Amino acid sequence: MIEYWQENSTQMMQLMIEHARMVLTALLIALVVAVLLVIFFIRKDNWMNSLVYFFSLLYSVPSYAFFALLIPITGLGEWTAIIVLAFYSEYVILRNFITGIREVDPAYIEVAKGVGMTQTQTLLKVQLPQALPAIFSGLQITLASAMAIATIASTISAGGLGDLLFEGLQTGQVVPILWGTILTICLTLVGIIIIKLIENIMISDWYDVQKG
Repeated sequence: MIEYWQENSTQMMQLMIEHARMVLTALLIALVVAVLLVIFFIRKDNWMNSLVYFFSLLYSVPSYAFFALLIPITGLGEWTAIIVLAFYSEYVILRNFITGIREVDPAYIEVAKGVGMTQTQTLLKVQLPQALPAIFSGLQITLASAMAIATIASTISAGGLGDLLFEGLQTGQVVPILWGTILTICLTLVGIIIIKLIENIMISDWYDVQKG
């Protein structure tokens, strides 16, 4: 294990960067799309439920099949992987967004209406802050899922830590597989810790604003 690291550490670090870039880009895209969908459709339950159902269907599509469907359109490489990961991520993020917002105490919404807030202001200043724990919980689940799915992106020349896993499978060596697995787990744990820190900071700031 140590010898393999010493011989391939530069390449392995590059693969970690590629893996993290794919996943983070996909999560950012999915998060922005989820926010926009919630802003435009949160008051339209039928539309919102239909969108969740649509993304749940996409989530059920096997990743290999999803990659194969997109290759004729977007070709091989990182962007095809990012698009697939973004679609997979959207379902969990959107579902948690909606769940968090719908579970906000109606009393807060009534108070917001009483002080003259519009629906959009109520959503952005009252419901979204209250829904932060559910939203960040969804982000953590999505991150772990996307990290795992991203390893398969190696099969479409997208790079990432999947290269180590498939190298081990093709050559019959256990060491690359172990390193690929360990580094994927480490990236996932680091990502979850960062998300948790951001959540704590945002929630703390929101409570400070409320007290102020």
